[in-house]
Amino acid sequence: MAPYKLLPLLAALALSCSDSVDAGRTEGPRVVCTTAMIGDLAREIAGDEASVSTLFGTDMDPHLFRPTRDDVRLLMAADLVLYNGLHLEGYLTDALERVGDSGVEVIPVAEQTLLEAERIDSGPAPDPHVWMDPSIWSRVPRLIAGALGQQRPSERPSFMARAAAIEARLLAADEAYRESFSALAPERRVLLTAHDAFRYFGRRYGLEVRGIQGTSTTSEASLSTIEELVNLVVERDIPAVFFESSVSERNVEALLEGARAQGHDLQLGGILHADAPGAARTYEAMLESNVSTILRALGVGQETAAGDDVR
Repeated sequence: MAPYKLLPLLAALALSCSDSVDAGRTEGPRVVCTTAMIGDLAREIAGDEASVSTLFGTDMDPHLFRPTRDDVRLLMAADLVLYNGLHLEGYLTDALERVGDSGVEVIPVAEQTLLEAERIDSGPAPDPHVWMDPSIWSRVPRLIAGALGQQRPSERPSFMARAAAIEARLLAADEAYRESFSALAPERRVLLTAHDAFRYFGRRYGLEVRGIQGTSTTSEASLSTIEELVNLVVERDIPAVFFESSVSERNVEALLEGARAQGHDLQLGGILHADAPGAARTYEAMLESNVSTILRALGVGQETAAGDDVR
């Protein structure tokens, strides 16, 4: 078990200034976000007009997070709670429902942003990893700005202006990423990852995505799944598999060993960030890191990767 799961919330929030705000601040609405992918946007949109906290640290797996009593108190004290939804925050779902029933405004931003025709299903549940497609996630800033504007109407124009700036950045980054991936040879368009978190990403950029685990890290990869993927790697000459910063390395290592036992030199393509930004620290830096890492490993030089101006 990763050590962060044993830390209380306040210690987790203290790990990085990007994950929290000044604890003594009381002016403006109090906003609590579950993930960094939401919190980064909310913090920039709010500026100095709201206090924004992020519940999950930058290395925390949201599928496995179990709320403590202090976590629930933090949520209950908020004026606005922003969470992903689509069952991403599985163990937190009941607490979020109780918070909403108490009168706190609680908004599932992915559920409210994703169009029905865009939804990717995964067995009985939808795939929650919507932020992996920045063309879709670019709509989230306006949703957040609208919610903040309800809390502080006088600042709504400022919130909307900041949201528009983020939207423009994300759309520009998305266009650069699409251009970069267009240089990838068709036979190299297989993205093999630790868990199935990249299907929105793969659909957007023309990649076939295969995850060792399912869309939730609470699932376990079976031996038959590992064997099936080893055969796929060998048959299609897949060059690389990727670790993820918030997922156990065990299954990836088993795949590497299985491929090499069959004489295929499967390489570790690098570390991707899916459910949390990890070392990238922010959502936009996480996207940039993922794109560069994938392109390098699958055969496109870094000089063709997306631009350096994306945060």
